[in-house]
Amino acid sequence: MDRKKGNKKKIYVLDTSVILHDHNAINNFGEHDVAIPITVLEELDNFKRGNENKNFEAREFIRRIDKLSKSNTLQDWIPLNGKGKGKFKIVMNGNGNLNVDAEKVFDERKPDHKILNAALSLKKEEKNSIVILVTKDINLRIKAKALNINAEDYETGNVKDLTDLYMGKEQINNIPSNVIQNIMEKGYLEEDTAGIKNKIDNHYYILKNGKSSSLAFFNPENRHFERVASQESYGIVPRNAEQTFALHAILNPNIRLVTLQGVAGTGKTLLALAGAIQQRKRYKQIVLARPIVPLSNKDIGYLPGDVNEKIDPYMEPLWDNLNFIKNQFSDNDRKHRLIVEMQKNSKIIITPLTYIRGRSLSNIIFIVDEAQNLTPHEVKTIITRAGENSKIIFTGDVNQIDSPYLDEHSNGLTYIIDRLKGNPLFAHVTLERGERSELANLANELL
Repeated sequence: MDRKKGNKKKIYVLDTSVILHDHNAINNFGEHDVAIPITVLEELDNFKRGNENKNFEAREFIRRIDKLSKSNTLQDWIPLNGKGKGKFKIVMNGNGNLNVDAEKVFDERKPDHKILNAALSLKKEEKNSIVILVTKDINLRIKAKALNINAEDYETGNVKDLTDLYMGKEQINNIPSNVIQNIMEKGYLEEDTAGIKNKIDNHYYILKNGKSSSLAFFNPENRHFERVASQESYGIVPRNAEQTFALHAILNPNIRLVTLQGVAGTGKTLLALAGAIQQRKRYKQIVLARPIVPLSNKDIGYLPGDVNEKIDPYMEPLWDNLNFIKNQFSDNDRKHRLIVEMQKNSKIIITPLTYIRGRSLSNIIFIVDEAQNLTPHEVKTIITRAGENSKIIFTGDVNQIDSPYLDEHSNGLTYIIDRLKGNPLFAHVTLERGERSELANLANELL
């Protein structure tokens, strides 16, 4: 531990929010040591029961700590498993000899302040190390820095530069007019006469030459640029190029995973649901789900009513989209009656995301709305549930996050868009043009 100041050992102190975000977090700090305040264990005890992802993360972390401590006391530094890994221990909340007491400074006894005291105590004990508090809680990071504690966000899985986040589409100007005519007539280009470099699987293009244009995508199956034509799905007709691209990806059986990102009113969920119903014969069931992020981050148990009454307000936007599609047809229309029948027979179900944990998603088209409120681990868990003949569609807006411990860099939707770009099973489209109403567009642009 006797190192030069510029090469000091680091000790990372992890907050509860980090563990609930990623139960494997203690293994993601390389050769550096990791400490867990005992208050974090106490908080995890409150999270270990339940079916939500945070409950799973809490239980899995507790199991891992139990394995680590089989032959050791947790107040000793225990080597973490793996080559080049540091050590791990549980730290107390301070011994009463702290120069600064967080509970007194902030005039309140609460878990956050006990965690701060644990970091202060460790900093006092480990003078030859740099102690860093790691938390997803922005306010806790601010409090830590106010007490002269180094503090960082947990950045494993974060996408650093959003300015370069994959959009799934692009416009290319000055395409030779004969090329546009060729793709319009044949439906594809036999060779790359368009001169497009850096081909990306399932990438979408607007090919333009003056007033002439064609929509196209790069098909990884035959390595051709193919024309994308506008198509109607259960009364829903794309209103712009990006909606045409989105519906093409939804209806393409070779694309098993689709992400749609965009602001409110761009038609993400509506297109996903209409496209799913259009493919009702290909799949046994359509499941439309969304995570529940209650107001003020309180558990829905605080809300009045039975389970359905608690959940219904969160599912209402999904029912609105389904009703919008039904209302494209009269009550006596065959398509209207078919949707009603699918609902009665549970061929279409709308449910909180929590309720599908543990299911194998086979012969299902699975739409996850508000995916920006999921962690990278949650979206990975959902995708790994995909069985034979399944398709998963994630929709959301990475700039409208309700979870207090996620942001545009760390949420699951951003994560999969960044990581899966160019995979032949994956397609993404960013929808930028709102089609809900002129008033909605005004709010998105100016407010």
